[in-house]
Formats: sequence, structure tokens, C-alpha cells
Amino acid sequence: MKKLFLVGALALFGAINAQTKDVLSKGHWLVETNTNFGVLSPSNTSIGFMSSDGTSLFKIGGEAGYFVANNLALKVGLGLTTMTGEDFYGDSETVSAFNYKVGVKYYIASQFPVQVDFSGISSEGSSTSAIGFQGGYAWFVAPNISIEPGLRYDVSADDGGDGIFSGNVGFAIHF
Repeated sequence: MKKLFLVGALALFGAINAQTKDVLSKGHWLVETNTNFGVLSPSNTSIGFMSSDGTSLFKIGGEAGYFVANNLALKVGLGLTTMTGEDFYGDSETVSAFNYKVGVKYYIASQFPVQVDFSGISSEGSSTSAIGFQGGYAWFVAPNISIEPGLRYDVSADDGGDGIFSGNVGFAIHF
């Protein structure tokens, strides 16, 4: 009975792995978003809400990619961040920012996504940009759905200042 269970588990793993590799092949699409754990950075094409000391931050965004080769996708992302809180004089103030991202994502061994991108944030006449590096693990919970926990590092493209290190959990659908 144990041998039968082992053979069945290996067959199921092989079938899922084969289908996983298919959705990462040339000509397929992916749509994803991530949590970014409340970090406000130029790479904010994510979903989140946080509130602290009368200030609230809401962000919504996503990314899409097209596989130009097996395991290699070109990606674009858009997002909107809104922050509401009190200004210096105690008046309520809302500031909105537009976020964008362009990059490439490569799946090493069809399970370890690494990404390099150029991202930016623009708000009321000011803007900043960054170059980001991201890596993680793709856990395929279904043949075309993955959960991708990872680590990210953004460094300013404007002045080479201090970088921003963050963790995130991504959710991707592959077509």
C-alpha cells in the first residue's frame, strides 16, 4: 500500500510539474500582485492598507507579464497609493501617487523567480525612481496559480541613496 501511495504521489507531482512548466513557456501571460508588507517605495504596484496614529495608507496595483522565452517574462506594473492624515496645522490632507514598473522576471528551474526592474512614483509634481532586485520561491497551488514569497531590494536611481529592503508575498495567475 505504501508503494502504491508513493507511486501515486510521484505521478501527481510529475503531472503538476509538467503543467507548471507549460504555463512558464513562451507565449503565455501572467497577472500578479503582492503585499509588499506596508513599505512605501517606488515599487508599490501592490495591494495593502495600514493605519497608524491618524494616518492611513491605501495602495492598489498589479503587474502583467508576457513570456518571450521559456521561463522569461517581460513585465509592466501600475499602482495607485493614497495617504490620508493630518498636516502640520492639524488639517486633514490626502496625497495620491501614481506608481509604475517595467522589468523582467526569470524562473530558475521553473520554481525560483528572480526579477530586475525599473520603478517610479509620481505625486503632485515630484517623482522618484528606483532599480529593484527581487527573488523568491514560486509555490504552484494549482497548475496556473502560484503564491510567491520573496525578498526585494530597491535602490534609488535618482541619487544612489539608501536602499529599501522589504519582504512580500505575491499572488500570480498564469494564462
